[in-house]
Amino acid sequence: MEQTSVQMAKLAIQALEDKKAEDVKVIDISEVSVIADYFLIAGGTNPNQIRAMCDNVEETLGRAGFECKQIEGYDTANWILMDFGDVIVHVFDKENRLLFDLERIWRDGKIMEAKELTE
Repeated sequence: MEQTSVQMAKLAIQALEDKKAEDVKVIDISEVSVIADYFLIAGGTNPNQIRAMCDNVEETLGRAGFECKQIEGYDTANWILMDFGDVIVHVFDKENRLLFDLERIWRDGKIMEAKELTE
């Protein structure tokens, strides 16, 4: 796994936490999928906060030279997906996080607390 994906994930986690993201989880999927190295999953309390978290991730990673390839769900802001290639960021409202339960779907990956990657 490239060091750049770890660096990207750390920056994204910090950007999410700067906007008060809730229950940030990291799933290392590098051993089980070719689509990315990491999924980052975070929760927000309302659409404005969820958009602010995503804006901050895009700005922070952009300043570091990482381009967002695609963003889905920004208008409704109940689940925003940001694809940075090796890192995919998912920001959910409470209801949709429980409904889609990515931690269960991707349980073959290594589920980590955000602090495990940033320490």
